[in-house]
Amino acid sequence: MGQAPSIEEQNIWEKWTSKRDSDAGDFLVRKYLPLVSYHVQRISVGLPKNVSRDDLKSLGMIGLYDALEKFDPTRDLKFDTYASFRIRGAIIDGLRKEDWLSRNTRDKAKRIEQTIEKLEQKLMRNVTSKEIAEELNMSEDDVHNTMNEHFFANVLSIDEQPDGEEKEGAGFSLKDEPAEIPEETIIKNELISELSSMISHLNDKEQLVLSLFYQEELTLTEIGQVMDLSTSRISQIHSKAIFKLRQTLQKIV
Repeated sequence: MGQAPSIEEQNIWEKWTSKRDSDAGDFLVRKYLPLVSYHVQRISVGLPKNVSRDDLKSLGMIGLYDALEKFDPTRDLKFDTYASFRIRGAIIDGLRKEDWLSRNTRDKAKRIEQTIEKLEQKLMRNVTSKEIAEELNMSEDDVHNTMNEHFFANVLSIDEQPDGEEKEGAGFSLKDEPAEIPEETIIKNELISELSSMISHLNDKEQLVLSLFYQEELTLTEIGQVMDLSTSRISQIHSKAIFKLRQTLQKIV
């Protein structure tokens, strides 16, 4: 998908852009359909199980169709790059419109946060997920998953633009800010440094999973193949690592 288009594909793009040829459109949809699957897999990592992956795929297809309608092949921009913004944006926008975080999950997240605050005040240090789980009579996995889902919901809320504000790329518009305030730059650098330090204290498997997922942009299934572990085990490692980093991540976002 990242290679330069062949002569044949250039001809197909010409048919699509000049005539909206249906056969050309079908070819392009089939060619870039893996982009939809890729973004569905990555976004679904932080979502609860009650969110249908088929629904996410439908939202992603809307983004792909939108990209095909609006893409200009004469611009110096690869379609897969442009489509990725549209696909991801369509999925995120669709998630924002639905209150997919259940009342039960919100209630559990609130109890976990209250427990974290209580234990930290009592012990005067950061508490582990095991200590939280024991206090609430929950499993560690349940603690990880609940807080990660809650964190993702908060990120969606923070990222949402006010009504009436023009959107481009379905929630992924980039503002041209003149400059960062020096104080903000210092705080941001300190937070990044703190996060880097926290990552260095994760175990080797957790660091590798985060690196492969966020830097190499592999899916959990692909990471499982690399590490010879099941996808569910990779998901568990990822959730545990993100839980450990969550409080610092919340400050950054």
